[in-house]
Amino acid sequence: MEPELMALAGTGATTIVGLMATEAWDQARQRVLRLFTRGGDESALDGELTASRAALVAAPEEETDDVTASVRLRLRRLIAQNPEAAEELRLLIEEFTPAHDGGGGSTHNTIIGGTHNGPTLMGRDVTYNDR
Repeated sequence: MEPELMALAGTGATTIVGLMATEAWDQARQRVLRLFTRGGDESALDGELTASRAALVAAPEEETDDVTASVRLRLRRLIAQNPEAAEELRLLIEEFTPAHDGGGGSTHNTIIGGTHNGPTLMGRDVTYNDR
């Protein structure tokens, strides 16, 4: 499998498992089922995904790696058998991946000249209380 498609499967698995652990799963579940089953019987896979989600919610520290690996393997097989599924996966990732700007826009920090003999803090809304 091409490295780009392997990376896509990894990103897709991380996205899907991340969705499983949140309330957004209700929105994404049908899309994920359609992607994996490609028009086939969804009931068996739905039960498997429901069990994986329950395990994630109950013990995320123990289950996340295993569920992610399982979803990644399933995505790799899917893309190898149905290359057109890669585009559907890309769209799902785009739709359910939040923007990373935090709603605050972009930030640009510049330090020009001078000697700095202590920490330089860059951020937004940084306050200092000298008590």
